[in-house]
Amino acid sequence: MSIGRVVVLTGPSGVGKGTLLKAILSQHPEAFLSISATTRSPRPGEVDGQHYYFLSREEFQTKIAEQEFLEWAEFAGNLYGTPRSPVIEQVNLGRTVILEIELEGARQVRKTLPSARQVMLLPPSVEELERRIRERATEDEAAIARRLLQAQTEIGAAKEFDRCAINDQLDTAITALEAAIFS
Repeated sequence: MSIGRVVVLTGPSGVGKGTLLKAILSQHPEAFLSISATTRSPRPGEVDGQHYYFLSREEFQTKIAEQEFLEWAEFAGNLYGTPRSPVIEQVNLGRTVILEIELEGARQVRKTLPSARQVMLLPPSVEELERRIRERATEDEAAIARRLLQAQTEIGAAKEFDRCAINDQLDTAITALEAAIFS
């Protein structure tokens, strides 16, 4: 059996990572999407252990101290991290493991797993990204402003990544992201 690999997928909030990954994973059941842990509260419809592992801040900090995360970071007031053992188990089974994480986490994984492929998903423009974030209608103006400011930093870091894909038209974006992950 061959050893699998880790692919890190990063992009600004609202760029469409979840939508594109859903389409790609339906076409590639051999791939494994890593489930992150977070201290944020579940959104409507989110299930613990399926969408995220929802932890208290104290539980999360204990796991940090025990080095149970491949990476972790604080974002928008909450902690997020990638549990180490499920990723390693799936790689050892020969699967492609996709980590959908933010920029700081991607930078940490670059140090802890330098063989991981790093992919950045970009919006066609900042204006389109703002439209998508506002269309979700899940955040107030202050949160939107924070996300757009963070997006500028993330877009500016695109040159750090092995591959980039632009989420402009859905079919084209799926094809580009699929090539970045599997080729």
